[in-house]
Amino acid sequence: MALDSAKKAEIVAKFARKPGDTGSTEVQVALLSARIAELTEHLKIYKKDFSSRLGLLKLVGQRKRLLSYLKRKDYNSYSKLINELNLRDK
Repeated sequence: MALDSAKKAEIVAKFARKPGDTGSTEVQVALLSARIAELTEHLKIYKKDFSSRLGLLKLVGQRKRLLSYLKRKDYNSYSKLINELNLRDK
């Protein structure tokens, strides 16, 4: 269920803080969101794929931790990111 390199490069280019930035929190959250969306579509078809469901839950937890970190450190960047990714804020 990995993203292809072209889609990954597109996401990195869109959310990077500066050219060559691949590890910022915004990029990580955007990549996780793409993987989560892909896995969600997979699980709609294969309802009994429990190992993928566990992986999905781990990815959601990791994204949640990264988003709470970003919210603490840079709220403006956090609010911009959740609006672009259409994520809900508690």
